[in-house]
Amino acid sequence: MPLTLALKKLSRAAKLRTMEALWSDLSGNEARFASPAWHGPALLETQRLVKAGKARFSDWEDAKARLRRKTVKGA
Repeated sequence: MPLTLALKKLSRAAKLRTMEALWSDLSGNEARFASPAWHGPALLETQRLVKAGKARFSDWEDAKARLRRKTVKGA
């Protein structure tokens, strides 16, 4: 069933309420969705790196820019 929203016409507050409603619905059904097979090992590896003091963290804006560059190169 296609759903079209006039997002440009919604106020910021209405967009946030809509987003919260969507997130509430999606997260309330999380038992129906399995994590991908790689997720568990990736989390364990991240925990190991944090405990060892070897984890690297990025500023969110830097990380987004890096991901965009990767996407453009891989396209």
